[in-house]
Order: sequence, then structure tokens, then C-alpha cells
Amino acid sequence: MASISPEKARTYGLCTVISAWLAVFCLFGYRSSFSIMQKMIIADTGWTTMQVSLGYCLMMTIYAITAFFSGSLVDKRGCRPTYAIGAVTCFLGFFLTSMVNVASPSGFYLYLFTYGVFAGVGTGMLWVSSTISCRKWYVGARYGTMWGLAFMGAPMAQLILTLVLKPVLNNMGWQVGMKVLAVIMAVFLIVASLIAKRTPDHYGVEPFGAETLKKAAGGAAKKVWQVKEAFSTYAMWCVMLCFLLAMAGEFLVWSQVVSFFQVDMNMTLNEASNIYLIIGIAGIFSMPLTGKFSDNLVKRLGNERKGRKIMLIIGPACGAIGTILLLTRSVPLCIVSMIFLAIYWGIEPGGCAGYAGSVFGGATLGKIWGLATLIVMGIGPSFGTFMGAWFNDNFGSYIPALIFCLCAYLLSMVLACTLPMKVKGEQVES
Repeated sequence: MASISPEKARTYGLCTVISAWLAVFCLFGYRSSFSIMQKMIIADTGWTTMQVSLGYCLMMTIYAITAFFSGSLVDKRGCRPTYAIGAVTCFLGFFLTSMVNVASPSGFYLYLFTYGVFAGVGTGMLWVSSTISCRKWYVGARYGTMWGLAFMGAPMAQLILTLVLKPVLNNMGWQVGMKVLAVIMAVFLIVASLIAKRTPDHYGVEPFGAETLKKAAGGAAKKVWQVKEAFSTYAMWCVMLCFLLAMAGEFLVWSQVVSFFQVDMNMTLNEASNIYLIIGIAGIFSMPLTGKFSDNLVKRLGNERKGRKIMLIIGPACGAIGTILLLTRSVPLCIVSMIFLAIYWGIEPGGCAGYAGSVFGGATLGKIWGLATLIVMGIGPSFGTFMGAWFNDNFGSYIPALIFCLCAYLLSMVLACTLPMKVKGEQVES
């Protein structure tokens, strides 16, 4: 088709960022709401922490499988169909779970099905779609800033939904809370689907920031990577393992930290939720600021890959510091820990996709990063969430779980130091 005008391209790029913001809001809305509702579900059902967390683990496993197919769909059709599917299934995940009769013998298994499967498919349609669509529209020294703006949807979800959920949970219970969340998910994702745009090559334009990559390439053309080729490189497996370890630690903290405050620090739900809320408040600022910082680092170094690598060392280091502060069980230091965890949060997920994009380009990144997400999200989040619950059920405390989390962050940081700057066969002669 004929190229669109530069003005329209800028508008389409911004539409992509806004739709990604809405998708990220809904994705992390699922995650933050589980942490808030978990203790109430346990008290109401009589299930163990591990049983309730199993629904979340199943959701993340289905999410990972769905993410692979959503990546291929984004490469072919853009984000509109993935967000539309997400609107339906995210709504059903909350709404059907709220209708489960938890007192019946089959109640637990119905919970696993409604929350695990429907929510898993819904959220799986959102992560790869949002990250890859932003990466396809913005590259080089433009990616970090724009992805940071899109990723602000995550802390906004944590902040807004915590404020919305607390009075609902206290006065009407978790089932009504899930119904409210179901409506929010449907509305936001329908809007995201309506404003989403296809990739820039479909409109005959280049991604913003492409000119800096051309200068850095020095006249050599970028290779169009196939999935099998990408997964034969150390760079792919190293960035995946960095991501996996960080996700194990991150999801352990995110899913269990409110319970940690209640169990190990004897806080009420309101007190625990208020501290948890700080991650959302800090994240509103950390997302765009870390994105801008990473882009400035790329500009200063003149090398996107090196800049993304450095950020992937800084990210888990901040996660480790945040976890150490939690282990003190000091309320002031726990408040500070939320800020460090928010900084980590602003760096790691988008940083891993950014590094992968700097190596493997944009043409087939949906398929490549979709498969990477299948592996990483199929293992890391479920494993981290499960281990957090397992440690509490077996030790009566979340302290061992936080030590496990600290080790995961430190290993991710060490591995990031080994991310390669050059990959064999990545460039071909023009």
C-alpha cells in the first residue's frame, strides 16, 4: 500500500503506545488483584495458600502458551485481534470465577478452570502484543521512552485497582470484586482493540529511531532471523534465562508480598495494601524515567545493544536491593524497598525485549519473542509463585521465600554480564 504521511505515522505510533498502555493495565491488573484478594479467598474457601496459588500458576502457564501464538498473530495481523480476544477471555476469567460455588466438591477444580484457563488465554494475548508492537514502531534510542510510557499502565493498574478493590473487598467480598474487575477488563481492552494499529511496514513507513540503527550498522544490512536460527544462539538463551530468573523472583514478591506483610509483620489487609500501593505510585514515575534513562544511555554509548545490556544488569540489582530491604522487616525500609522494586520493574521486562530486538530485528520478532515468552513465562512466574506459597505452607513464614527470590535476582544480574555484543551471522552484505 502507499506510504502514510509522517503526521499520520506519528499518530499511529501514539495509538500503538496508548493501546499497549491499556493492555498492560489489564495484564498487571490480574497480577496485582490476585495479591490483594489471595488471603480473603483462602479465608472464605478454606483452601491452602498453595491451592489458591495453583490457580495463578495455571493462569501463567496458559498465558505462556497463548503468548507464543499471539506473537505470530501480531507479526501477521497486528494487535487488534489479540486485544479483542483478550477482552472476551479476560472478562470471562474474572466473571466466571466469581460465580464458582467454592463450597461444592468441584469448586476448587472449577476455580482452576475458570481462573487458570480463561484468564491465562486473556493475559497471554496482551504481553507479547504490547511489547512487540511498541518495539516494531520504536527502535534504537526511541524504544525505551515510548515503552516506558506504555508500561506505565502496570503501576497505574496496581494503584487504581488497589484503591478500587479495597472498599469493595471489605464491604462486599472477593466475588463482587472480581465482577467489578471483569467489567474494567472488557471496557479497556475493547478500546485498545479499536485504536490498535498494524506494524509500520504495513503502512509503508519505517519505525521511529531506525535512522540511528542504520548509522550504527555502518552499511551492513540486518539479517532477517528465523526462529530456529535465533534459538541456536547464546544471546537468545542468555537473555531468556536472565528474564526467567528475574520473573521467578518478581512474581514471588508480587503475588505474596501482601501476605508477607500480614503473616511476618502482623499487618492488617489495609496496612499491607497501603505499602503495596507504593510500588504502583513509584512505578508511575520509574517506568518513563528508566525508559528515558536507557535511551539516553544508548545515545551516549552509540550502541543500543550495549545500553540494553547495562540496563539488564542494573534492573535485577535493584530487585535484589529491594528484597534485602524486605528481609529487614522494618516498615520504613520496606517502604523504600517498594521504590527499588518499582525501578527494577521499569527496567527488566521491556529491557529483555529491547535487547532481543537489538539482536534479532523486528521482522520476525513477534514469533521469536513469542516463543521466548512461552518458555520464560511458562516456567518463571508459575515457579516463583508456587515456591512463595510452598515456603509459607512448610515453614509458616515468607522469609525463606524472599531469600529464594534474592538468589534469583542475583543470578539474573550475573548472567546479564555475559550477554554478547556480537552474534555470528547477524549481518549480511547490502
